[in-house]
Amino acid sequence: KTVEAVKEISFSVEEGDIVGYIGANGSGKTTTLKMLSGLIRPTSGTIKVGEFIPSERKTAFKKMFALVMGQKSQLWWDLPAKESFELFRAIYEIDRPVYKRRLGMLTDLLEVGELMDKPVRNLSLGERMKMELIGSLLHNPRILFLDEPTIGLDNFSQQKIRHFLKTINKEEKTTILLTSHYMKDIEELCNKLLIINK
Repeated sequence: KTVEAVKEISFSVEEGDIVGYIGANGSGKTTTLKMLSGLIRPTSGTIKVGEFIPSERKTAFKKMFALVMGQKSQLWWDLPAKESFELFRAIYEIDRPVYKRRLGMLTDLLEVGELMDKPVRNLSLGERMKMELIGSLLHNPRILFLDEPTIGLDNFSQQKIRHFLKTINKEEKTTILLTSHYMKDIEELCNKLLIINK
């Protein structure tokens, strides 16, 4: 049986936009984000993110975006988040002074400085999501793909993350494509909306 996960979809996103991407479960939102980030190759059609074709997975392309999935973690579970951040610094070849400034700025914005030495497994869901966002933004990507970043979070944590994303978008002109089932995320953050059906 062939399942068509994403069919006859066409859209473009302007630099600096925050675009909400909504639809029912199973409608193709996560598949779209995986294609945009080069994790899976489309069977037909073309995708361009900036000047890159994502499925080619060029190093310069991988340095220009970040993908955060509410259901998956990029952090080492048994180590403090700062250890994973050090690994990301090496992977993205971030100069140490730039890394220190950037980490300090992101940590202050999300008010998580006192959590840096705590193993990830001991963090609450909201605290872990804040650390995921910091990790994904250390290399200052131009584009941020967010798949359900506030899933399961309490109202206070959701609010904090929305404020953080607004700040990053406003101050750094980071383009954000966001999927969420929480309409508050969409209403408060997005200046454009995409709806996918089947």
